[in-house]
Amino acid sequence: MTAPLTDSAAAGSGRDLGVWAELIGQTAAVATLQRAAAGEPHAMSHAWLFTGPPGSGRSNAARAFAAALQCSSGGCGKCTACRTSLSGAHPDVTLVRTELLSIGVDEVRELVRRSAMSPTLGRWQVIVIEDADRITERGADALLKSIEEPARRTVWILCAPTADDVVATVRSRCRLLTLQTPTIPAVARLLETRDGIEPELAAYAARVSQGHIGRARVLARDEDARNRRQQILQIPFQLHGLGACLAAAAQVVEASTVEAAAATGELDVGERAALEEALGFGTKGAKPRQAHAAIKELEEQQRARTKRFQRDAIDRTLTELTGFYRDVLSIQTGSGAPLINEDLRAQIVVLARKSTAESTLHRIDALLDCRTALEGNVAPLLAVEAALIGLVEG
Repeated sequence: MTAPLTDSAAAGSGRDLGVWAELIGQTAAVATLQRAAAGEPHAMSHAWLFTGPPGSGRSNAARAFAAALQCSSGGCGKCTACRTSLSGAHPDVTLVRTELLSIGVDEVRELVRRSAMSPTLGRWQVIVIEDADRITERGADALLKSIEEPARRTVWILCAPTADDVVATVRSRCRLLTLQTPTIPAVARLLETRDGIEPELAAYAARVSQGHIGRARVLARDEDARNRRQQILQIPFQLHGLGACLAAAAQVVEASTVEAAAATGELDVGERAALEEALGFGTKGAKPRQAHAAIKELEEQQRARTKRFQRDAIDRTLTELTGFYRDVLSIQTGSGAPLINEDLRAQIVVLARKSTAESTLHRIDALLDCRTALEGNVAPLLAVEAALIGLVEG
């Protein structure tokens, strides 16, 4: 059995931690998973629900556990079983991450069908759903029986931000494993040791990402991402009336649209070309009616994916602004908590003196309400406009 993970080791002591190496700050969770993978009595479950805040490493933990289940050494990280499990190439490990807004009943039924199969090469048939919170109610109904009565060598691993994000009937039949937000120093050390980021930049990225490992890595490696973040943090200083709010909202939505198009454009073209080739476009065997239906379905899926990417981009803006006003509140209340945006301390102090802690809480609520509105499919521009007007009104 692999030795239990510790925060200091995971943050870059050089010790070989196998598949658990990137799960920093998750000592208790990893110990639980190691015991299960080792086959200790009462440690294993055929259905797991991994929860934790964004950036805590839910998906990494699920992949690592899948690899450990297939590995004869409990997750060495070097063998073929580990490498293929982590990459998604193992025939008995199915990794599901949707780029759409939901996971429907048809996709779930296919997973259920696959879960009933015996392992072909590995020790287990492992199904990992990284976005279990996006499973529709009909999809959850289709999943329920398979989780209640799984095949003997099948393991389901569901991931979601919180247990409440998963349909109650499903979560009640899963073993809950809760991950924590890693400490900022641990994230910084990981960036230094894994990605070769210079210490000052690593510390900055870890701090402003608030321990979100993926976001910290993007900020550390992408100067454009850092510049976009700085532009977002100037929004509170630009809101001097209704017109400014509407203009800023339009800019936020336009930037999110551009970002989403950049992320999906090339992928959309490639998928369209592959589908047309499969349908035999330009050949005598092409069937126009069937082709039209298939292309329409693809276009709908691509629009849904672009919508999710846009919403995710807006959500990052809301997260940055929420962190900014958290700093304002910290100054107003004299809490002494370290500022997320320490480099903007002077500006934050000036802004804090112009309002009250109560007003700042109202502003944070406006940002949280915007996120709720977006989840309810309110038009992005209307939702962001309402949020920015809320920042002015306080």
